[in-house]
Amino acid sequence: MSLKRFKALGLTLCLLASAAEGFSCLAQKGGAAAPRRAGKSTAAAPDASEVALVRQAAHALTGGARDYDPLLEMIGDARFVLLGEATHGTHEFYRERARITRRLIEEKGFDAVVLEADWPQAHSVSRYVRGKGEDANAEQALADFKRFPRWMWRNTDFRDLIEWLRSYNASARDEKGDVGVYGMDLYSVADSAREVVEYLKRVDPEAARRARRRYECLDGYGSRTEQYGYDVATGSRGSCEKDAAAQLQEMERRLAAWRAGAARERDDELFSAYQNARVVRHGEAYYRLLYRQQFSTWNLRDRHMATTIQELARYLDALGGRKSKVVVWAHNSHQGDARMTERGEAGELNVGQLMRQFHGASTVLVGFTTYTGEVRAASEWGGGDRKMRLRPSLPESYGALFHETGVPNFLLLMRGGGAHAEALARARPERAVGVIYLPATERRSHYFEARLSKQFDAVIHWDVTSALEPLP
Repeated sequence: MSLKRFKALGLTLCLLASAAEGFSCLAQKGGAAAPRRAGKSTAAAPDASEVALVRQAAHALTGGARDYDPLLEMIGDARFVLLGEATHGTHEFYRERARITRRLIEEKGFDAVVLEADWPQAHSVSRYVRGKGEDANAEQALADFKRFPRWMWRNTDFRDLIEWLRSYNASARDEKGDVGVYGMDLYSVADSAREVVEYLKRVDPEAARRARRRYECLDGYGSRTEQYGYDVATGSRGSCEKDAAAQLQEMERRLAAWRAGAARERDDELFSAYQNARVVRHGEAYYRLLYRQQFSTWNLRDRHMATTIQELARYLDALGGRKSKVVVWAHNSHQGDARMTERGEAGELNVGQLMRQFHGASTVLVGFTTYTGEVRAASEWGGGDRKMRLRPSLPESYGALFHETGVPNFLLLMRGGGAHAEALARARPERAVGVIYLPATERRSHYFEARLSKQFDAVIHWDVTSALEPLP
């Protein structure tokens, strides 16, 4: 069967979309994508007592400078703060994450912003904010984000944060205190392979030739890496697994030699090349296993992202001085603890779960919710984006419960318990909209059961939200 025919059956579309969406495509017997639970939730519409408990515990957000004081107090000395989003296309989520991120940097010394984005493109942004690149402004620095969905990072809210970061870094006295921007995703296989070779050309031409030979097996696919995965799955070509692994091992030795050095001067280009080799290794596996039955590429991807955060923190720690602190921007489906959702019960794990397991209370998970408004999204994978009306949340969902409080925008702290946290530990539907929004099948496509107060340490609710404005 051809890849085109396979796509027509819908599995490839679902698998690729699930990577950036709020829904899952865990493979089942026969290769069919597993749909979300189709029936109604067992949760009842919120009663007056639950609404009152949330209302009493809510910290109203008014746009004031001290809005997030309670959140920063709860964060304390934590090293990892994961900021989620219920959709990939909501202006208020980006704006409020930027407000929190600026305070984490200024008041608590956070020195890294990690994105649900590809490493090479984020590295260009990092060079810009640290005054190292040739881009004249943030829009130029963001120009490398060309892959669907471009609006996730090429938008006015993120552009404004990038300009602020550049100004902040320009005023920093110590280069080790500069704040960098980093990607943690694994889709950029072709770009990352090219970056590894280009780096080695500058420092070791013979090593560059070895890398080029190893990566030859990926030639011709470019951004169509799913075609590579299909070709391997159908036996029409061999895999690049061994060559990608060998190149990563070589880059690991180079980074280990740097760590063992007497004077570990900052070498972002070496670390970036190492991370790109990791992307090729794990991205190749992701696409190669995409069509395998009984294999969750979601888990492979989230393990890669969590390990990227770990590797970045280790690199920054090795520069000396204080311990690094990292703020992470990604979808709620990656940031909340998967063990507290029906998706975890189905075998999925995620970044939030892994970071809690790695670092315990030093990891803070913050979710975002909304009730209704507009969202920027597409109707199909790779399709054009547009403003879409976001339907009111299901009556039994968290969004509807929060709407019933009458408090339009609020912060709710749940770490430490309380009567409201106990009430929110009971399973309810939680909405998740990624880059695709399918209102006609909203319940099946965009809701899953979760125990919110155990899934997140805090949640920010914005009752009526608006769509992101993309850059040209």
